Parts: sequence; C-alpha cells; structure tokens
Amino acid sequence: MLYIVFTTGRCNLKCDYCGGSFPPRKVPWSISYNPESLKKLVERDPDATVAFYGGEPLLNSRFIKWVMDNVRAKHFVIQTNGTLYKLLPDDYWLRFDTVLLSIDGRPSTTDRHRGQGVYQRVIEAAKHLREIGFQGDLVARMTVTEDTDIYEDVKHLLELNLFSHVHWQLDVVWSDRWNSFERWRDESYLPGLRKLMRAWILEIRKGRVLGIAPFKAIASQVIFGNVYPAPPCGSGVNSVSVLTDGRITACPIAVEERWAELGRLERGFMLKNAWIQEPCIRCPYFRFCGGRCLYAYIERYWGDEGFQAVCKATKELVNIVLASIPLLLSALDRGLIKSGDLLYPPFNNTVEVIP
Repeated sequence: MLYIVFTTGRCNLKCDYCGGSFPPRKVPWSISYNPESLKKLVERDPDATVAFYGGEPLLNSRFIKWVMDNVRAKHFVIQTNGTLYKLLPDDYWLRFDTVLLSIDGRPSTTDRHRGQGVYQRVIEAAKHLREIGFQGDLVARMTVTEDTDIYEDVKHLLELNLFSHVHWQLDVVWSDRWNSFERWRDESYLPGLRKLMRAWILEIRKGRVLGIAPFKAIASQVIFGNVYPAPPCGSGVNSVSVLTDGRITACPIAVEERWAELGRLERGFMLKNAWIQEPCIRCPYFRFCGGRCLYAYIERYWGDEGFQAVCKATKELVNIVLASIPLLLSALDRGLIKSGDLLYPPFNNTVEVIP
C-alpha cells in the first residue's frame, strides 16, 4: 500500500494552476495527530511505501525526519518543488527510493507558471542530489498547460541528463476550461507525442530506453501485465492519503470531498471496491488507462463533453504506445534491451502513469 502523507498544507510557491497553499481549514499547516498512530498504521503493512506530500512537504522537514527515523517502510518517496532542498540533510535524501521534482520543461515554460527563477532552483536541487550520490529514481514531474510543447519540454528535461524519468499531468482536473483544449490536443499535443515516440524508438534501436514514464508504463502494462490498477494512480485501491488532521482519503487532491473519505488514523480506514464504473469499464482502452484520474472521473469539472475531450487524448496516447509494442518485443527477444529497462513503475511511487 502507498501512504501519501501530508506534512503540511502550506506551500512556499503560488503556481497559477493550483494557487499555492491549501486553506488551513481544509488542510491544516501542521500535524495535529499523534505520529505514533501513523507508525502503527504503516508498520502493519510489510509492503508499505510512504510518500511525503503537501503543500510543500519540506516546510515540515522536522516531521519528515521523524517519520524516516521512526517508521519502518519498504520505500520512501517525496513529491517536492525542490526549492527548499537544503532543509533536509543529505543523508535523508539518499534514503529515498523516488524523488519527484516539480518542473514543467524549459525555463520559460516553468517560470511562467511557477514563478521567476524557479526553474534554476529546481535544477540546482537535481544537480545537488546527483552530486551527493543519489542513485534512486529522480523524476521530473511536469504540469502541462496550453503553452506546453510536449516534445520540446520533455526533450529538454531528458537532455539535462539529471532525471531518471519525466512524467507529466495535463492541467485539466481543477482548472477552468482551456481556450481550445481540442485544438491544442490535435495540433500540438498529439503531434508532439508522435514525435516523442519516434525519438524513443530511435534510442531503443540503439539499446537505450529513455525514461518517458507514460510510454514505459503503458508498454509495461501490455507486456508484463497488471503493473498498475484502475485507477492507475491507485487512489483508494493500493494508495491512500493521510491528511495533517488524521483524516484518510482515497485521493490526495480530494481533501474536502465526502466521497473520498475512508476513515481516520485513530480508527483505521476501509477501502472501497470498483471506483471506476460506466462508461469506462466497457471501453476497450480501460485495461490500459484504468479510467485515468479518479478525481477527474468523479468530479467532471469540464462536464461530460470535456471529460470525453481529455479521454480522446488518452486513447491516442495509448494508440501511439501500442504501435511500438512489436518493436519492443523484438528488442527484448534480441537482448537489445532488458525487461528491467522497460518495466515501470516498479512499485506505486506516486507517478500517476496516465497524464
């Protein structure tokens, strides 16, 4: 089980797609429960992964250190904007299996939405982690908006030779409807994905698998089977979120929605079955996309029409990856690449798989 542990609802940035800190009434800015109750919950699970989340989790680095020193877990993960990396000593960074740094691609793309100079500060964090010998999975976690060039921004991050993987999420969950999502999807995003796939295949023919997380994960689901559940992020299935006030929810975004409430730390929680229903479960793409984002599936901020518009982007992404499968199987058979080069994610490390 993945336990997404909020350390605070506060953030030091105010990115334009999320607005920065959670209001304290929704997600308090400090831990109000006894940390021993978290220890008991996690240690009952021999396969537990603890992922630190916020707000900006490093704003409560003292709590992170307590958990890592006192709670036995199989894996530790952190999602952070990286700008405050100095708040956590190097020896703790080296204990993470996965570190996800929020960065949207090229400097102009990142700074436009996250704030002037943020790109350089995140790159400084990534370089520092590599310099101190971090050998885990360092993931560039992009938020994709209308001004993203998916090919150029992903390529830029890969060419830095800092990140193990690049993953992206479309900013279509809680933002207002884009000026023309469909036009961007058809004229920019999907052509960019096809170009990115050509680059991916070119490198595979050379025996190298670029760390494009959605490509690898969808291909892994086809070739190895059951790599990720439905929904693909695992929300409410093999992942729960522990909020700063001790509430346990299915999804880290759903901090006030009643449907997501599963329990509380002091009394435990109960998972629900089959979150994703019609129309997704009848769709032939369901085995690959798993219904995409649970929050988007339930809330439908863009309505059914908007939901279907995003769904089309997902289906085309899947089609692009499916077209590569014969080549991937051939490369595996010939020993050009190894299964370990392709299999992703190796455990639920908070990479949502489907953008």
